[in-house]
Amino acid sequence: MQITSFRFLRAAFSAFSALLIMSTAVLAGPPLICHSFDIGTARSLPWISHDWNLAGSENFDTNKLAAETLAILDASDVPLVHMETLRRATLYARKDPAAAKQLLLKLVARVQSNELAVRPNAFAFFDSAYLVETFKQWLGEKNRNPANALDSSAWLRKAIQLRGDDPQMELAAALITLNGPQAEHREHADRAISGAKHDQLLARNLQSHFRGSQGQTLAEIILSSDPKTVAKN
Repeated sequence: MQITSFRFLRAAFSAFSALLIMSTAVLAGPPLICHSFDIGTARSLPWISHDWNLAGSENFDTNKLAAETLAILDASDVPLVHMETLRRATLYARKDPAAAKQLLLKLVARVQSNELAVRPNAFAFFDSAYLVETFKQWLGEKNRNPANALDSSAWLRKAIQLRGDDPQMELAAALITLNGPQAEHREHADRAISGAKHDQLLARNLQSHFRGSQGQTLAEIILSSDPKTVAKN
């Protein structure tokens, strides 16, 4: 990792207490949706847009959304790949309520089968928790959102417990808990920042700017979060 990366992360971490009391700019949209994650050359759902939203030129067949999403998730053990894939899946799902419901049902079914497994897969719980939260941020609270009645918190805790020391999952948890509980959020943020010292992909993501070069970095957002500043869809 470059020296500048370490310096950036150390500076962000040492400024933690000060950042917590600083006022922050309002995020320009749901944090799990409006910020694309750097996954390097890893495979994800097809994407043409240069911005976070669909440009209108994507021709992905949403009838294949559940099958293709699960194939990508099953092939990767990198949480950031799961986060970016589920972000893209949610953007596509908004166009197709039937595909949205099918994808959610498939992921929930994975949770149910892993609850009885001798060696449960942490990502089964993580993926369901993350999709529930992206759906809640992007599909709204009306009947078109099949995740409205679901609580992701137990699944997320189970995923982190099973996975062990994984700072990328901690980043996901920090983003999910931006609106609280604040004590839990701060613990996830601390672990994500600290773990980035040994994870170049995570470090790059923490240094990336939310919605453009003038915005806060992802590290600054999770360290200085204020529930009042996080926009909801």
